[in-house]
Amino acid sequence: MGARKRIAAEKRKEAAKSLYYAKLRGVPSSPRKMRYVVDMIRGMEVNRALGVLRFSKKNAAIDVEKLLLSAVANWEAKNDRKAEDGELYISRVFVDEGVTMKRMRPAPQGRGYRIRKRSNHVTLFVDSKTNDDK
Repeated sequence: MGARKRIAAEKRKEAAKSLYYAKLRGVPSSPRKMRYVVDMIRGMEVNRALGVLRFSKKNAAIDVEKLLLSAVANWEAKNDRKAEDGELYISRVFVDEGVTMKRMRPAPQGRGYRIRKRSNHVTLFVDSKTNDDK
């Protein structure tokens, strides 16, 4: 690795130390279905978002709930203290498209229909409300 790349990589690592996030990669559902769930909780306070996810009928809500708990645990680990009620909120959350597995389904007269089994990657950022004031 060259000096310029190393310096840029070190800057990225330093910037990542002040961010609190969790990633969920390779979830076997389409990104469109996951975005419905993610849009429900974007910008919410963490405890309220957990309540929304717990009572959502969408299957993707289970994965997002685990991801949110992981992001909160990452925040607590980096700050060496427990999060208080109402202190954390979801600052950013987005869904990217993952790999698409191509499968064939038998069709009439010797043909085959293509089935695309989509997956997605979810990234969730958590921040405290006190950090925004500073």
